[in-house]
Amino acid sequence: MIEIGRKLNGRYHIIGNIGSGGMANVFLAHDLILDRDVAVKVLRFDFQNDQAAIRRFQREALAATELVHPNIVSVYDVGEEDGLQYLVMEYVKGMDLKRFIQTQYPIPYAKIVDIMEQILSAVSLAHEHRIIHRDLKPQNILMDESGVVKITDFGIAIALTETSITQTNTMLGSVHYLSPEQARGSMATNQSDVYAVGIILYEMLTGNVPFDGESAVTIALKHFQEEMPSVKNFDPNIPQSLENVVLHATAKDPADRYKTAEEMSRDLYTVLAANRLNEPKWQPTGLMGETKILTPITDEMAMPSSFNSMETPPEERNEHEEIENQEKATKKKKKKKPLIIFLILFALALIIGGLFYFAGRGSSEVKIPNVEDKTEAQARSLLEDAGLKVKNEVKQVQSENIEEGKVVKTNPEIGSTVKKNREIELYISTGNKKIKLPKVTGESYKDAIEKLGELGFKESQIKITKETDSKVDEDKVISQTPKEGSEVDPKTDEIELVVSEGPADIYLADYASLGYSYNNAVDELASYGIKESQITRVDKPSDTVAKDLVIAQNPAAGNPFNPKKGKITLTVSSGPDKTTTTSSESSTVVLGSYAESYTYDNAVNALVSLGIKENQISRVDEASDLPKGTVISQDPGAGATFDLKNGKITLKVSTGPSNVSVPSILGLSSAEAKSQIEGSGLKYVQGSGDASKGKVISVSPSIGDSVAKGTSVTVNFSSATDSTGNENN
Repeated sequence: MIEIGRKLNGRYHIIGNIGSGGMANVFLAHDLILDRDVAVKVLRFDFQNDQAAIRRFQREALAATELVHPNIVSVYDVGEEDGLQYLVMEYVKGMDLKRFIQTQYPIPYAKIVDIMEQILSAVSLAHEHRIIHRDLKPQNILMDESGVVKITDFGIAIALTETSITQTNTMLGSVHYLSPEQARGSMATNQSDVYAVGIILYEMLTGNVPFDGESAVTIALKHFQEEMPSVKNFDPNIPQSLENVVLHATAKDPADRYKTAEEMSRDLYTVLAANRLNEPKWQPTGLMGETKILTPITDEMAMPSSFNSMETPPEERNEHEEIENQEKATKKKKKKKPLIIFLILFALALIIGGLFYFAGRGSSEVKIPNVEDKTEAQARSLLEDAGLKVKNEVKQVQSENIEEGKVVKTNPEIGSTVKKNREIELYISTGNKKIKLPKVTGESYKDAIEKLGELGFKESQIKITKETDSKVDEDKVISQTPKEGSEVDPKTDEIELVVSEGPADIYLADYASLGYSYNNAVDELASYGIKESQITRVDKPSDTVAKDLVIAQNPAAGNPFNPKKGKITLTVSSGPDKTTTTSSESSTVVLGSYAESYTYDNAVNALVSLGIKENQISRVDEASDLPKGTVISQDPGAGATFDLKNGKITLKVSTGPSNVSVPSILGLSSAEAKSQIEGSGLKYVQGSGDASKGKVISVSPSIGDSVAKGTSVTVNFSSATDSTGNENN
């Protein structure tokens, strides 16, 4: 176990233990150079000499560098020190999704959809890079304090992708989220991740996993043997559309499941729309066949009559041997006969049950005939003869190979097995013609992609570019290229959609220190697109701030603020507290505190608003670490009574920090260099090289540079064997 307080690579100061996993321990650390908290994952001691484990650990960094996404934990650094392999990752301050479900259930449906959209966005990117996570579960999904989802442990996925270990021999992942195909020993696919996401959605809706048991094997069997429990049993108010997403994502047969994470995301996007809340319950289209219950076989059951006509092979007998061994044989036959009968009956029952099973399938299922290149009338006739229904409306698609007016494809696909009377959709060729591009601006980008997909465009032909826009709502299409009405070829042309990210964050001014009135502050906020409904006014008496001027604000100045979603509270002066007014207030006022938080001009404005004249205010400039123009101190101080007729007030004002020169420390040891740097009022930062034995070879900023006090100076050293020094340029 790595000790608390250690500095990895002289840079990462270990603060505490966050958790541990199968291969590694994770620590909270502080990056001393970039001044930020990070998570450091250190390979466990018992794996330090395991080359296979080290290779897998290093591949985790490779996986993360390929997956740059706001909903995937970033990896900043990778290294080795004293035999310790470590990764430095983004520190997500918050909790994992498992803990979130436990503490926040029941979760609002809109919040569940938002979390799922973030998860699916990250999974979709991973699949684009041909990386299957294989171990998606709430414990691997982190949520920061702002509700942003971050998926971790993608390194396990790429490590498995590049090794020869098969899932047939090793069951990987958490069994509660294991897809049926993985439970059977097959390799994981993109749809296996989709299944796991569906189970996570089930858990967020109900607070429980759908399948549980006393052992991993029991739970794995349930994944491909038992039906998914209805989420509406836990919460009858769950919209049918939301349950349909769970059923579609967790279908036993991958043919019935969402093909991609993007497809599931598109379905979720409209799941809470009013016109979908009471839609019909989703049913699988690829038949698994009805389960037949076989009558249990017992020793007392009579043998089938067909056994009476079965011929028994002739057997040679030795009467003398039979007489001598009669007692032994009798005992053995008594033991064997029931077992033999049981095995024969069991085999026969399986055969008969299988015949009924496939007979039942044949009677309720049909294979979609090949109607490609047929006329619409011919296709309808063939499909109806096969016991299927055909939708009245057909869809038009472009085709280079099928002439105009002939069938290109069906939905479901030609050759797939479906239930009789299933409704089939026909796609008719428009020939190799260009089509007019429809208008998709103003629509959600997912609806736009679906609309273009129906015209024959593949998702790989649709390029999405995101931009901030204060007028177009988030996720809506701002513009399209080519423009609406342009003639395009869905087989070859590319479409570019510019999608809104909503308005860019703004940074709030300090309305209190700038002397803004409430109305002026509201006018400025409105210029950013912020509505009055987003602004809350709180009136508060003040003896130091004039009526209607802003005293304070929340969020504070300098914080990023979203003009569409943010809320701001302005605390406004209602004037002096009338309950404490005295007759002396006609000639005196009580001074406020202007030091360190007011600029000189703002302090003067505040004093004038109290009735103090400008000729009663004196200014004295003085060097200070405070920003230039900031009030350092005041005399009289805050709370003092000021005579409006004869009083005087002096404000000391900062001219900015005084500069110092970087001292010459070339050739000095670490201790000597640190002493001189800190003695000059600067901050010593150890850089590269051997600080324990080497000498200073360079500094940054350079020697002789004039810098503000408190500036950090990075000192670089030679190696232990290099005694030469270099001049600093």
